[in-house]
Amino acid sequence: MGVAQLLIPSVSPESFSKTKVISESCAGMLWAAGLHPWWVKDYLANHTVDDLSQALIINMQDKKCVALGETGLDAMIDLDLSLQMVCLEVHIKLAQQFSKPLILHSRKTHAEIIGILKKAQLNLAGVVHAFSGSYEQAKAFIDAGFYLGIGGVITYERANKTREAVKKIPVEYLLLETDAPDMPLQGQQGKINSPVNVVSIANHLAELKQEPLDHIARITTENAHRLFGITHAV
Repeated sequence: MGVAQLLIPSVSPESFSKTKVISESCAGMLWAAGLHPWWVKDYLANHTVDDLSQALIINMQDKKCVALGETGLDAMIDLDLSLQMVCLEVHIKLAQQFSKPLILHSRKTHAEIIGILKKAQLNLAGVVHAFSGSYEQAKAFIDAGFYLGIGGVITYERANKTREAVKKIPVEYLLLETDAPDMPLQGQQGKINSPVNVVSIANHLAELKQEPLDHIARITTENAHRLFGITHAV
């Protein structure tokens, strides 16, 4: 078991060309185009929302660009949520228009994003990146058509709320991720995270759910292929 394919979400239009070049360096690499909430303030200081929309539209033409994101909301940064929502809505509109899934960032904003998603009624959903929340929040995202991205959080014993939620959620609604180079696993704090750690995360998920590792690996891979429209190595 190892890593055969991976998806690199971008954080701002300024990073699109670099992310695209990286994706072209390996047959198994895919990428996503998006404006992460942390970069909204800097981007809109020199660009308009229309600029964002055009940049996303242009880059979605690339065959390796399979999703929109990261995008979302973050209540822990010094930027009004209303401005973040404007950018999120651009991504949602284009996701509808071009039938692309979303990669969502949500920090202390699960209720707000769930409300937006219910209103949008997406015909193609996406994944909540680095999910860290309760079972009730997980169920609400799933009901809105989203998968949950499961990463290093579940390796921490203190993350009881999320670990208990993941135990209850069927693996058919889960994806594996590392958020490399961030989100280190327990015991690796201070070290640079790597996509190879997805194998460790799969092991932790199998232990939590008391299910065979090969089953976890197969189903989460199938989920990713289904969500991102992957039918072969790209």
